[in-house]
Amino acid sequence: MTRRLRLTGPGGFTMIELLVVVSLVIILAGVGMASYRNGVIRAQEAVLKENLFRLRDVIDQYHADKQKHPQALEDLVTEGYLRAIPKDPFTGSAETWQIVEAEPDPANPSAELGIYDVKSGSDKTALDGSKYSEW
Repeated sequence: MTRRLRLTGPGGFTMIELLVVVSLVIILAGVGMASYRNGVIRAQEAVLKENLFRLRDVIDQYHADKQKHPQALEDLVTEGYLRAIPKDPFTGSAETWQIVEAEPDPANPSAELGIYDVKSGSDKTALDGSKYSEW
């Protein structure tokens, strides 16, 4: 007695069905990757804004305490205003900050010039279209 098994209905997926599913997975993965990259850039931008705010605040505190601007960012560390100079999140280095020197004081022309402001050393463009070096 031999029995024959009879399959009813389709036995698997067609090639078109597989292509549609794979295409949808690829599209969803692409959207997810784009969102992830934008999230990482937004986080780096937030870190840069915070680092710039802190550096500028510490420079102002130094100026208020010493009645002069710091000559180098390292002065902020040696005088105890910062534990360490923060890294620029886009260059990955604490050495790439671009310093803006203070204007000469007309009331005291013999005073030493120092660091008045700090900007990012990155040449990249932000998500809003501005340059990080202009922040």
